[in-house]
Amino acid sequence: MSKHVFQTEVSELLHLIVHSLYSHKEIFLRELVSNASDALDKLKYLTLTEDEFKKINFDPRIDISFNDSDDGRSLTIKDTGIGMNEEDLVEHLGTIARSGTKNFLGKLSGDAKKDSNLIGQFGVGFYSCFMVADEVEVISKKAGEDQGFRWVSDGKSGYEIDKVVKKETGTEITLHFNDEGKEYANRWSITDILKKYSNHIAFPIFLEYEESTFDGEGEDKKEIKELKSEQVNDATAFWKRPKGELKKKDYNEFYKTLSNDFQDPLLHLHTQAEGALDYTTLFYVPEKAPADLFYADYKPGVKLYVKRVFITDDEKELLPTYLRFVKGIIDSEDLPLNVSREILQQNRVLDNIRKSSVKKLLKSFQSLAKKDKDYLTFYKEFGRPIKEGYYQDQENRELLEKLVRFKSTKVEGYTTLEDYVGRMQEDQKGIYYITGDNEASLRRSPLIEMYTSKDIEVLIADDEIDEIIIPGVAKFGEHDFKSVNRSNAGDELKQDDEQDDETKDKEADAFLKKVKKVLGERVKDVKISARLTDSPSVLVADAEDPTFQMQEMMRAMGQFDMPEAKPILEINLKHPILKKMKGMRKSKDFDNATELLYEQAMLLEGMKLENPADFVKRLNDVLTKSL
Repeated sequence: MSKHVFQTEVSELLHLIVHSLYSHKEIFLRELVSNASDALDKLKYLTLTEDEFKKINFDPRIDISFNDSDDGRSLTIKDTGIGMNEEDLVEHLGTIARSGTKNFLGKLSGDAKKDSNLIGQFGVGFYSCFMVADEVEVISKKAGEDQGFRWVSDGKSGYEIDKVVKKETGTEITLHFNDEGKEYANRWSITDILKKYSNHIAFPIFLEYEESTFDGEGEDKKEIKELKSEQVNDATAFWKRPKGELKKKDYNEFYKTLSNDFQDPLLHLHTQAEGALDYTTLFYVPEKAPADLFYADYKPGVKLYVKRVFITDDEKELLPTYLRFVKGIIDSEDLPLNVSREILQQNRVLDNIRKSSVKKLLKSFQSLAKKDKDYLTFYKEFGRPIKEGYYQDQENRELLEKLVRFKSTKVEGYTTLEDYVGRMQEDQKGIYYITGDNEASLRRSPLIEMYTSKDIEVLIADDEIDEIIIPGVAKFGEHDFKSVNRSNAGDELKQDDEQDDETKDKEADAFLKKVKKVLGERVKDVKISARLTDSPSVLVADAEDPTFQMQEMMRAMGQFDMPEAKPILEINLKHPILKKMKGMRKSKDFDNATELLYEQAMLLEGMKLENPADFVKRLNDVLTKSL
């Protein structure tokens, strides 16, 4: 026998689950049945594709029994699936391998209703059994192996594993109920839960129970107990049932079984195609984004079946990366059962299914977009992946450009690109946008003063990936995207302005040289601004250089060796500060004023000051002389 101590995170997680999620404690059975179904799926595939497993007498089924005696109530769930060896027991039941565990712990709030929704997002379903049991025993033997193993834990300190004799392949889990779980040690509670959550499991679920009959009358009357076993689920592939006989409630219940989510999905899409290709797809969009949505090692949400035989749930090529939030099933009649991962990635049948599925999903999102409130819910959760698709998926760009949304200086909430173009001025040549990480700051940025004065709409691109997405797309229809963060932004607007004499005279040139000398190598250039109306200065990126936000993003991605692109300082010679500075001689006061112009422009761009103490000292000097 070997003893193991739970990881700190597992112990903390178990404690929080047990004390936070009692309002949904019945889901322990759903989780265990779902795990059993997965184990059956995996062995069924091996018995059809691998010679060494074909000799196994495979009878796929899940059996549930219970003990309702007063001296100890319990429940046992047994499957004939692939089973686990000692290594599997440690990996699957002794640790939590998912990288989102800390995030899960951080999000638990103590509100049972809110917290219960997190189980499906973080894949910690097995541990829910400790809500109702003070001891859990798992006996398992892996297919193709001779040795069985027993895992047992009280869900507190750790667990023990020892070798046992087990004849049949599969897993048997026994829950010794605590006071919270005693109510589930009866036929009717178990049946109700299975009907509610697991009716659509594709393998038969049998419930074993004792039924009493009576023989004779009066004093001779005797109770005869008979052990019976009854199938309690439909055991059909839900997605193969005709759409006409399914209701929204049926789809929602199957989604919860498939995803381990408590909430109803935002939408579902069920397709049954026959003809050149014969396949069925059933896709769901959750109401909440999965916890690993932005992890590189995200768990795909789509399972692949061939002729109702489970093939894989770990293939990221079934849908493009930007649709990684979609849950569901693809079932093909045309793929071979022993299809490998390499074949999957190059298979023409699957490629056609994928292309068709993507178009159908995007069109279903367009239908959702007609309901503003529902689409706003969707976009707040999945707007960033949709933008990724707009950038990556050129084949479906026309569909995706109708789905992306941006904030704007002209409207509240979000706007479509099509609506922006509809509001453009007659002679406007581009779609203007400003990037940054703070919406409120961007709306007050000096960079948009010229556009505001000319009543030109500017998109507020405050999502960090907008720095990559918008320049990568470059155009919407015939209209170029134009970043107001760059030095050449709005050149066509400036050409219509009357040339100011100050931008021509030698005095202005000499002044610019004085400012540039003070700032030295910190700036690429100093120019007179035609974009500023109220502010004295602003920093912009040269037309060919990455913006400050782009440089920050590259560093966050680990690209520290990229050359630093220096900004251009634009100054507004019509501003009172610059008018006074223009008449000053070269002095410490002039240097301080120049530095402050540069530093305030840095702050407006969200840059960190090189030396905050020097900034404060300069500011104090200027304030002292002005008071």
